[in-house]
Amino acid sequence: MDKTTCNDRAVTLVLTTVGTTEDAASIAAILVQEKIVACCQAMPVRSTYRWKENLCQEAEVLLFAKTAAPEKTVARIKEIHPYELPEIIVLPVVAGYEPYLQWVREATAL
Repeated sequence: MDKTTCNDRAVTLVLTTVGTTEDAASIAAILVQEKIVACCQAMPVRSTYRWKENLCQEAEVLLFAKTAAPEKTVARIKEIHPYELPEIIVLPVVAGYEPYLQWVREATAL
């Protein structure tokens, strides 16, 4: 991930989906308690995708994780995610309210 300076870690948004609100709550709690992400939000979504030659339409929960440690976030999600092939997408935060972004950096200072 690009960093503007050594002391100014880039804030990113990591997205992942899970099948249940319980899995979402568990993953979010682990990531926040371990100080890998500053916060996580969950939102119900309806996903349509092809998996192993089958068309699937499922209710899922989308997690939005804010972090300045994207590599650690991705690695930890892979360890604890219940899916065989979890969706894990990292998006750069190109702008935002600086005091909030600073809080994210401080909350994920490992």
